[in-house]
Amino acid sequence: MPAQEFVSPDSIRAQFSAAMSTMYKLEVPLYGTLLELVGEINQGVMDQYPAIAETLHRTGEIQRLDQERHGAIRVGTAAELATIGRLFAVMGMQPVGYYDLTPAGVPVHSTAFRAIHEQALQVSPFRVFTSLLRLELIDNPALRELARTILAKRQIFTPRAMQLIEQCEQQGGLNERDAADFVEQALETFRWHGQATVTRDEYRQLHDQHRLIADVVAFKGPHINHLTPRTLDIDAIQASMPAKGIPPKAVIEGPPPRKNPILLRQTSFKALQEKVAFTDQRNDADGSHTARFGEIEQRGAALTAKGRALYDQLLNEARDALGGVPAEANATRYMALLAERFEAFPDDLAQMREQGLAYFRYFATDKGLAARGDETRPASLPALIEAGHVRFEALVYEDFLPVSAAGIFQSNLGDDAQSHYGNNANQAAFQQALGRPVLDELALYAETQRRSLQICAAALGLPDLA
Repeated sequence: MPAQEFVSPDSIRAQFSAAMSTMYKLEVPLYGTLLELVGEINQGVMDQYPAIAETLHRTGEIQRLDQERHGAIRVGTAAELATIGRLFAVMGMQPVGYYDLTPAGVPVHSTAFRAIHEQALQVSPFRVFTSLLRLELIDNPALRELARTILAKRQIFTPRAMQLIEQCEQQGGLNERDAADFVEQALETFRWHGQATVTRDEYRQLHDQHRLIADVVAFKGPHINHLTPRTLDIDAIQASMPAKGIPPKAVIEGPPPRKNPILLRQTSFKALQEKVAFTDQRNDADGSHTARFGEIEQRGAALTAKGRALYDQLLNEARDALGGVPAEANATRYMALLAERFEAFPDDLAQMREQGLAYFRYFATDKGLAARGDETRPASLPALIEAGHVRFEALVYEDFLPVSAAGIFQSNLGDDAQSHYGNNANQAAFQQALGRPVLDELALYAETQRRSLQICAAALGLPDLA
């Protein structure tokens, strides 16, 4: 089949993201209310601050704002992780970054599947934070074996989905009809199933070890447990949620409010208690399970290694000064400490660029283009910026924060979730299960920045500015 007949992976990803959002809205009605609130807040921000709207239009971010979603799933075995990677590859999504959540008492390690080129991200920025359960951290041998046996029996992908994945791999793509079929079949992996695959007693044993273990092991598949829209003002979202009947978590995860946001800030509404039928009570769904919740995020600038080190230092200082875990009782004090410590992080894009704290995209201005061929014009990047021939915008952070992810997990698993796993990072084992290395997110941002400088230099008729 000629390649030109294939649907682009970006288009398949956009279709899947829209289908996932529609499904989740039906499964979790409060998610629909959340989307309405995010839409209202985003429009209000752009109306009140025209400069923000202008930047979004200038960079092309506006076209992805309303469709931006990130999902999260948890798989139970290496085979499931490897196959989910193949499924996401059909949609042009690759594993980026390694996240160890064990220091926060969550027995998983994770990666983020997403598009990696800036043009693909503009088409569809859909991403899925994907966690693999670490059975070796279950300290009860009998329970560990029970979980392994249960997981070995299930198949989380439909036969048709597997067939289409293999077809895509062999032929190099899917035509329009097969792409639509793939989206429908792949969606089944992420659907909620109220019928558990374990007895009530087995569920209790898994749950008592850790709620997340029960969530991964006790069901037919890795139901999507949240689907996150992007807001331009997460503080306004947090303040507005109660009036919409949405109970927010106590503390916004990530950095404090800033004029120029950095990395990622997240909040969520508390997890739903959903009816579940166990295998020894097929006709009486009087059990319950708590796992799925609503999350909202505000994305800022992608930080360099230097910027990340400063961020981590200031965040740790704030948490050390708090003397405990941020929670409802100490939320006000924590936010004050956070704001105080982060005064040391420049809240100015020019300073962030000059100090090498963040990654940027560079653009030739009309003034710069008009001066093309003028031998007296500036030639160095700083001089071109100073002369108004080149402008820059911060690169959007496309990934996740381990502390933030763990904080969201903890707040929705309850205060009694176990937290004795220590630091058990094992990227080699995760990559072996996945069947390939994860990509380095900092290298991806550096490459995007380099590409923008090359395009800028070519437009201005100058040697490479990178």
